[in-house]
Amino acid sequence: MDPRLRAANDNQDHRLIGDIQILLIVAILVAVAFDFTNGFHDTANAIATSVSTRAMTPSQAVVVAATFNLIGALVTVNLFHAKVSNTIAGTLAIKAGLVVVMAALIGAIAWNLLTWYLGLPSSSTHALIGGLVGAGIAASGGFDGVRWPSLGRQILALVTSPPIGFAVAAVFMTLLLLGVYRARPAPLNRTFRWIQVAAAALVSFSHGGNDAQKTMAAIALALVATGHLAKFSVPDWVVLLSATAIAFGTYAGGWRIIRTLGWRIYKLEPATGLSAQLMAATVIQVASAYGLPVSTTHVVTGSVMGAGAARNLPALKWGVGANIVTAWLLTIPATALMGWTAFAILNTAGLRG
Repeated sequence: MDPRLRAANDNQDHRLIGDIQILLIVAILVAVAFDFTNGFHDTANAIATSVSTRAMTPSQAVVVAATFNLIGALVTVNLFHAKVSNTIAGTLAIKAGLVVVMAALIGAIAWNLLTWYLGLPSSSTHALIGGLVGAGIAASGGFDGVRWPSLGRQILALVTSPPIGFAVAAVFMTLLLLGVYRARPAPLNRTFRWIQVAAAALVSFSHGGNDAQKTMAAIALALVATGHLAKFSVPDWVVLLSATAIAFGTYAGGWRIIRTLGWRIYKLEPATGLSAQLMAATVIQVASAYGLPVSTTHVVTGSVMGAGAARNLPALKWGVGANIVTAWLLTIPATALMGWTAFAILNTAGLRG
């Protein structure tokens, strides 16, 4: 081969490698941005009930939530061998290129910001899964880009977890009321508020453990796409990065959604707040153990409604609940469309990978 031609080819290869590395860095930054929005969007999961019952001040609650989101993300991924990340990665039937991952994340971020602005506690989990579905369909040019049985199992877990949270919280609340009906309200409420602090930490731990794994999956997919990983796995630095991003996002807070969960669905008191928190954390931890990517937002909302229904059914704001359910139903189709659109735009712009 002509030395000049070989040199030109080598230069072209170096430029291509350099472009891929830059695209990988951009994809990781987009994943971190999604993780951050996940944190501030879902802060309400852990602390809305504690703030509304005055178990903690807002600033105290945010610090507790951020700290235990970080701990939960670091501990749970090793305890359960990143099962949730593996489940998320199994959504696509094609090899996820960098543009697919970026498009899915962009769609999820856009939905998180929209629902945060509207004060609706929608699901970051639904959003990422929907984004992957849309980007996968766009990349494959058809519906064979998605592993539908895997998607079906994920949707089943997402759909059934809120009713389960509702049911177990209602049962727990009923048993709690039966157990303490003769107790004096004032000292009982003080005790419940103290326990709520621990319960908020447990919900935050559960949220970090389940939700941070979605970002870990996205970054690991990007690393596989660029050949930095031979097969899908989650490196330790990805665990640390994802855990830190969701913790900082949590610290930033999402006060619009906190108001919805803490006051607009049902005016919580210490007993209902405690019941909702404990049962939500239990459902999320069981899901993480089985590698199911449930929505902590949905589970906590279901648990709030279940505890409220057991305490005072007519006081529940069913209209607010209906708006939240509508957002839930729209999330996957909406983010699939956003992911498809983002892929089309990135692809048209000439991005490959």
